[in-house]
Amino acid sequence: MVDDETMDALADAVQEAEHTVALTGAGVSTASGVPDFRGEDGLWERYDPSDFHRRRLDADPEGFWTDRLELRADLYEADIEPNAAHEALAAMEASGQLDAVLTQNVDGLHAAAGSESAVELHGSNVRVACDDCGRTRPADPVFERAHEGERPPRCETCSGVLRPDVVLFGERPPEDAFDRAQRQARRADVFLAVGSSLTVRPASTLPEMALEGGATLAVVNFDPTPVTDRAAFDLRADVTAVLPELAAHLGAGGGR
Repeated sequence: MVDDETMDALADAVQEAEHTVALTGAGVSTASGVPDFRGEDGLWERYDPSDFHRRRLDADPEGFWTDRLELRADLYEADIEPNAAHEALAAMEASGQLDAVLTQNVDGLHAAAGSESAVELHGSNVRVACDDCGRTRPADPVFERAHEGERPPRCETCSGVLRPDVVLFGERPPEDAFDRAQRQARRADVFLAVGSSLTVRPASTLPEMALEGGATLAVVNFDPTPVTDRAAFDLRADVTAVLPELAAHLGAGGGR
């Protein structure tokens, strides 16, 4: 656990800041039952990432969708809900003490918890998009169509191939989302990097941008990160404990 003196100091920094930003990684969602992709026994230990490459979607959309159905079943084998970390960030946002959530996660749990500012750097599994016209729609009905044999499922508007609205291997993150994230990082007086190893680009560059702008950096992660030695706060603790405690210190609530 984090001692009260450290938590008080972090809460004071947030209260004094004009602009506070949080970047979240897989460690924020694992407590909700979402498997990690890259950690020990992560999904990429069990699946071949090349099966979910942009080239595979182009060359073999039927096979891509068959494998994606299996991956989705592993990702969300049980109903997932926001946990105390998601709720604490949403409460801090609602109380005006958090200005933006930048997330590497694609599970949609920040929005489900009530965060209205979430910038989804890698897209979201709760949507699918047409590869031709770009129209998006809820994912569940489309995955049900694929489960029933429509592989690949196609757009009702233009007959283009539908695909998960996430960044595939071989694709760059959406420029608009990353542009917004960069602006938020550069404006930050306090930058919270929580539940992320900070090793996947370009999201890993965001704490660097915040530091260059003079932000106070707080890292909450069980393991060290590339910016740990420059963090004003290095908290090796469970995000589902630290974030609700921070919200409580700020008077925002949000914990369980």
